[in-house]
Amino acid sequence: MGLNASFPSSLPAAPLVVPPFMVHVRDIVASTNDDAKALANAGSPHGSVVWAREQSAGRGRYTRQWLSPPGNLYTSAVLRPDVPPARTAELGFVAALAVAETVETFLPVGTPARLKWPNDVLVKGQKISGILLEGQFNGMDIAWVIAGIGINVTGAPDNPAYPATSLASHGADVTAREVLVKLLERLGAWLEVWQNNGFAPVRAAWMARAVKLNDVVTVRIGTEPLSGPFRGIDHDGALLLETPQGTRRITAGEVAFGPG
Repeated sequence: MGLNASFPSSLPAAPLVVPPFMVHVRDIVASTNDDAKALANAGSPHGSVVWAREQSAGRGRYTRQWLSPPGNLYTSAVLRPDVPPARTAELGFVAALAVAETVETFLPVGTPARLKWPNDVLVKGQKISGILLEGQFNGMDIAWVIAGIGINVTGAPDNPAYPATSLASHGADVTAREVLVKLLERLGAWLEVWQNNGFAPVRAAWMARAVKLNDVVTVRIGTEPLSGPFRGIDHDGALLLETPQGTRRITAGEVAFGPG
């Protein structure tokens, strides 16, 4: 079923189905992740999705502000995977692949979407999407994971520290609605691969799109910079950095290109 391109002026629209997802349409929200958390805590099932025209308090990793003007895609999905909590981080790579394939659908032929650890999606070296995972656990079980995804459709923020781009910058005449439909198709497909076959095929596909594989990168862990060749990701998504002391597994950090 298609989605309505219009949004209500004040009240949320009724849920719309984009199999296998149920989409709850919003006009303006503080954060789609927060709305999705509320749905999850109220018992909404796996596949419940919040889509908003605009966010007033969007955020990315490390609580960075995510600028959210109308025209771009802001959405968050409630996921309830039947896997151990230790595998939660794998969902970031699943989402990144879905976003990369979505973005490529609307880019000129031959313009690839590349991936930067852990889950940035880049086009010609510029960020076009952000992904934020947030979860809640019940002992040894996952209660829910929220996969928040923002894609720059019509515009991108001007931030010299993190150069960004949009689909429109590459000539795509597309709406957030169209991007959402394709994103949910690809996310559903990759979730099925992951659930049925584990992380190995996800890892292989992610590595095929990895930026700077085997090149020198710098990973900042707090205030500590570590530089060395980037050897890909481990069986659980940890970054593998070659150092004079041997290969180091890194599970959290900021990646920059080049030494220093």
